[in-house]
Amino acid sequence: MYREREVPGGTLWTRRADTAEVARVIPDGCLDLLWIRDELVVAGPDTGPHLAATGAGEVITGLRFASGRGPAVLGVPARELRDARVPLADLWAPGAVRELTERLAAARVPGRVLAEAVAGLRAEPDPIVPGVLASLAEGVPVADCARRTGLSERQLHRRSLDAFGYGLRTLSRVHRLGRALELVRSGRPLAETAAVAGYADQPHLTREVRALTGVAPTAFAPVSPAG
Repeated sequence: MYREREVPGGTLWTRRADTAEVARVIPDGCLDLLWIRDELVVAGPDTGPHLAATGAGEVITGLRFASGRGPAVLGVPARELRDARVPLADLWAPGAVRELTERLAAARVPGRVLAEAVAGLRAEPDPIVPGVLASLAEGVPVADCARRTGLSERQLHRRSLDAFGYGLRTLSRVHRLGRALELVRSGRPLAETAAVAGYADQPHLTREVRALTGVAPTAFAPVSPAG
């Protein structure tokens, strides 16, 4: 069972494993703060699939930071957390982590405590973040995106690594993947998905989905009812 809802600064989500399973976590360009097995863990931005094993009945609560906001809240450049799972105690002062851990352990609804704690941290992302995300949504080339921000491509690359964990070309691939998988999950044909999401053709879509998720696009298609 998976549930999510928007909260200030990101998305609060909860996943309960009804049986022992291995979940496939795919790149989304965001950082998450997880409450799992009575520990606070930071999940960095992934460049490929991450397989996470959970036991039957295990519940994971997470706060997915809005793209580019996580590093400002956590005080760590996203590039240092790329493809990593790091205890929050390695990043924050021990007292702050202990206090939040105790509150979460005592809470009937840990997600509420997690969302309130993060909302109380008035950290602003790098000023380039809104413009970069808008440019990517429009399909603006990296060189033109740099001109929009008033930075050189090298400067923009460095700041993008700190804000997102990726350079803009990789971030663009991850965002395009997200658009494509939304279409696939809605039942759109793969050829149509490729055209709408901005891939050269269906084979290009398939190669990119495999590279970033480890499986073919059909793995994300809705299951047809039997009969």
